[in-house]
Amino acid sequence: MALSKTKLWVTAKDYIFITLGIALYAFGFSAFIFPEKVVIGGLAGVGTIIYFLTGIPVAVSQFGINMALLMMAYRIVGKQFVLGTIYGATMISVFVGIFTPLFEGGFTNEPFMNITIGGVLCGLGIGTAFVHNGSSGGTDIIAAMASKKSNVSIGRMMLYTDVVIISSSFFLFHHLDKMVFGFVVLFLVSYMADLVVNTNRQAVQFTIFSRHWQEIATAINNDAHRGCTVLNGMGFYSKGEVKILLVMCRKIESVTISRIIKSIDPDAFVTQANVNGVYGKGFDELKVKIASTHPKPSSTIQDNIAKDVLADRRR
Repeated sequence: MALSKTKLWVTAKDYIFITLGIALYAFGFSAFIFPEKVVIGGLAGVGTIIYFLTGIPVAVSQFGINMALLMMAYRIVGKQFVLGTIYGATMISVFVGIFTPLFEGGFTNEPFMNITIGGVLCGLGIGTAFVHNGSSGGTDIIAAMASKKSNVSIGRMMLYTDVVIISSSFFLFHHLDKMVFGFVVLFLVSYMADLVVNTNRQAVQFTIFSRHWQEIATAINNDAHRGCTVLNGMGFYSKGEVKILLVMCRKIESVTISRIIKSIDPDAFVTQANVNGVYGKGFDELKVKIASTHPKPSSTIQDNIAKDVLADRRR
């Protein structure tokens, strides 16, 4: 019973944040970008083009195209994707329909200021929705279908689609500045969405080669309160055995780790790499939804996997 309540709360929290994220995106688009008559990526951009050509409200055309794409995607990408997208696709049309008439005049008389603020707000909204497993539909649906039928990644297909939508605005309205503003918004939305998605998961991985590896590992355990993994290696030139320390820490803890290494062995060979996510004890919880009826691999499949791993090692 407690487990079901926990799952219910996590799901409810996800939908609350997805709704807030989509509302923020719709506000940024309706209040700052749309009044400047700038065509951006996604179905919001397509809806903008349709509005200025026919007068059909953006929310109406956006919802209609989303539903048509979802019906097409049902057979290609499956029921799970469609059900997970239909909520976001519906809510974004609702919020755009509410906000667009309220902010017809915009907030400032500076076009670049408006599209900058709008791009930042849209990116924050999309990022918030993505963090909680949400999707606003649009180019996401096109990209998902294309990735099923070709080797093009979802991210690259979304980029291609958005570039085509924004570029088409020049051929329709012949405003170079508006097209450039559209690409500025595309960059800001992508950057801010990535920032929101990756901010909480930023971590650092240290790989340390040192003769004083025991002292360094002890100091990291005691002073930085981080664990170390000791790996066995061999220097190819010297043919001597070496010990390698692998350390994961938060980005803000990287300076502490560096100081510990330098104070013990200034000649240590160290590499430092940023990683987007570290999950497990002492770090973040792996937040993914697991299907209730997930088939377990049979013993035959497990045996084959084990054989493949052993064969790779022998090579």
